[in-house]
Amino acid sequence: MREREDVFLSTKEARRVYVMEEVLEGRITVREAAAYLNLSERQVKRLKKGMKEKGVLAQVHGNRGRTPKHAISKDIKDMVALLAQNEYKGASCQHMSELLVRQKGIHISSKSVSRILKERGIANPYSHKSCTPRKSRTRAQKEGMLVQLDASPFNWLEGRGPKLELHGAIDDATNKVLALYFRPNEDLRGYLEVLEKMTMDYGIPRAVYTDGHTIFFSPKKDKLTIEEELAGKRVALTQLGRVFEELGISHIHARSPQAKGRIERLWETLQGRLKIEMRIAGISSIEEANEFLPGFIEEYNKQFAVEPADPESAFAVPVVKEKMESIICLREERTATGSTISYHGQKYQLVDEKGNILPLPSKAVIQVLRHLDDSIDAMYQGKRYGLCEFNPAPKQELKLEAREKQQVIRKPNPDNPWLNFKLPPKVDAPVEQHFEKRNWKRRQIHQNYKED
Repeated sequence: MREREDVFLSTKEARRVYVMEEVLEGRITVREAAAYLNLSERQVKRLKKGMKEKGVLAQVHGNRGRTPKHAISKDIKDMVALLAQNEYKGASCQHMSELLVRQKGIHISSKSVSRILKERGIANPYSHKSCTPRKSRTRAQKEGMLVQLDASPFNWLEGRGPKLELHGAIDDATNKVLALYFRPNEDLRGYLEVLEKMTMDYGIPRAVYTDGHTIFFSPKKDKLTIEEELAGKRVALTQLGRVFEELGISHIHARSPQAKGRIERLWETLQGRLKIEMRIAGISSIEEANEFLPGFIEEYNKQFAVEPADPESAFAVPVVKEKMESIICLREERTATGSTISYHGQKYQLVDEKGNILPLPSKAVIQVLRHLDDSIDAMYQGKRYGLCEFNPAPKQELKLEAREKQQVIRKPNPDNPWLNFKLPPKVDAPVEQHFEKRNWKRRQIHQNYKED
């Protein structure tokens, strides 16, 4: 900027003033000035006339120093700053802009929100950060070709309730959130809930991409000997590994967090957005949080999902619901003993559809299925059966009752010499004499008893 006659001019305006002064003093012509300024001769004549009437002020725009009609008012700026420090605390500028439109009916761009926060000295946690450049992996071509699974531990309720872990699945081709579910910890139940919701809403994906958690891969997978590998021995699958295998899903191991970057970025986005949405909704329990998720997922996908390279879906049609229930569940093996099996300290018997108890051979292998609603049934020889509790009468009580019935109380005869036996009185005789008398008395009693 340059200052001329107490007026601040930009470089462009100062150049025009210099050229117009040269025109007024006759050093250059109007045509030459038009060539220098890249303007028409008519425009130069207007500038020359303005310089004669107003001087340098003719080159300054008339709106300089005026407040624009579309400028954001001070009241709105104060409200944005207050919300950013309280209700919308921790939200990004883009998220704040969306919340202001949805809840307050105020249309402000994210850049305007950023300018307001900078003017008020309010720090934003989502300032631009330089990242390490990495080679990007091309997205899958079709929706359902590759799904990334993971869980995120975070203080989602911000102290209003317990700390939770959010289990989720995101489609690699479309960036679409397929399912989310809260659990107290990262566990099998959380991933089974996500799988069930995903398969019911979209279908069965072709492949899943996960980290090396022992929920997905057995810790014994690298402990086979060479002889066992040559013999074709397989490491026992985890519960989730079994589910993937029975559904025909390829399981890919991600060797680093950056390899599954789509779901890692999803957690970063949700930790900034979902916690604020739940704070505004007043959610303070895991049940309320899980009920809130479907509506949030729908709004999220409308805004952030992208179109796949190939519009044809790769999701496979799920099998019959009953078949899916027998796959997406917790499955444990039990060995039958006398037509009963033991499960969690309780004995059960298998029941068919007609309510008849199924006789089992000794050492028959039964698979107990615990479903997501905590109900249980069993599978034997490829068929599903119900389970009923088996409560036999305790054997110890039966033995005690039999003993009480068989017990006979016997009383000694009233003339039994032992009933009338009394100790001899104390005497001052020597100890040897006292014991001699006592022994004689006992021998006499014993002799009388034998004669009777």
